[in-house]
Amino acid sequence: MRTETNRATNAIDPRPRDPRPRDPRPLATDRRPPRAGLFHAGRRLPRAMLIALTALTALAMSAGATRPAAAQSAAPDGSPSAAGSGQGQGFHSPQSAFPPLQDLPGVVPWRLLGTVSMKQEGRRTVAVFPPPVASLSGTRVKVQGFMMPLQPGERQTHFLLSAVPTTCGFCLPAGPEGIIEIRTRPPGVKVGFDALVLEGTLSVLPTDPMGLLYRLTDAQAAR
Repeated sequence: MRTETNRATNAIDPRPRDPRPRDPRPLATDRRPPRAGLFHAGRRLPRAMLIALTALTALAMSAGATRPAAAQSAAPDGSPSAAGSGQGQGFHSPQSAFPPLQDLPGVVPWRLLGTVSMKQEGRRTVAVFPPPVASLSGTRVKVQGFMMPLQPGERQTHFLLSAVPTTCGFCLPAGPEGIIEIRTRPPGVKVGFDALVLEGTLSVLPTDPMGLLYRLTDAQAAR
């Protein structure tokens, strides 16, 4: 039986030395269980989504506005809405640092865009737009709302416009009837927290694969 000398104390270590080579692989008890969840198990979020989550987190922290956990959903003008959390045009918290949107002359009101309804066609959910909304498709209109950045940098050419300010960095503040996808002309619109008024060509989207209902293209800041 071999023994070893402890170099630190010059003493003989009585414990026997195992002559077998050590297996470099970890023991079964040392192995960590595979991690699961959205950010693990080999799943990767699109780069644009990661950027959006980071930007929304910064936006929510800077706004200083929190949404009460049991708050009732309401329309942008403060009137109650029958839609539950995550639906409708969102809830404008009374603690928000930003005032609710007011109707402006020549600007399409959010309450009109919110009159869309949904119907089931087989396995698809299709948006049904009333004539006053459907007639706006393909025309240049003005809309207002709060920016939700989707790109890095201080100027955005692709972002979302919301009927209410963002109160959570990891969720949308409203349902699809409270969101407009924006595509602007270069060089884009400067990132900000205050409400924007934009002018562009509106498209209504009854069967958009991403679940969007409205898109504004060739947009620019309204004069």
